[in-house]
Amino acid sequence: MKYSQQIGIIASALVIAICFLPWVEVPSLHLTLNGIHGKVNDGLTFGTQIKAHSFFCIIMIALFLIPKLWAKRTNIFFAVLHLGWVIKNYIIFSMCRQGECPEIKPALYLLVTLAVIIQFMTFLPNLEIKESE
Repeated sequence: MKYSQQIGIIASALVIAICFLPWVEVPSLHLTLNGIHGKVNDGLTFGTQIKAHSFFCIIMIALFLIPKLWAKRTNIFFAVLHLGWVIKNYIIFSMCRQGECPEIKPALYLLVTLAVIIQFMTFLPNLEIKESE
């Protein structure tokens, strides 16, 4: 695909931006959680997820830009790790606790969608293949 690298870079940058949007809202606690603010109380905290997402996305952006075969293969590995991290976040943030289910915001669905797009774009590298004689 001709624009797979550019789409992957844009999707990676959007993942970092989505960390600032609300992911879930807990109506009974009047609490909105996102990638930056993940603390419910002293006993329950989800941490700052933007650190892990930024780590993976910055590495993936760099690997999308490097036109070498090893970079494209390494990018697949990091995209798989990132997709796993996103699925873990989706499960943990959307899980019902003590009979209280949070209201899932569109940004959490968009986070999963973008992670799948990034993973798909890593499978479509734009490399020129040299034929050996």
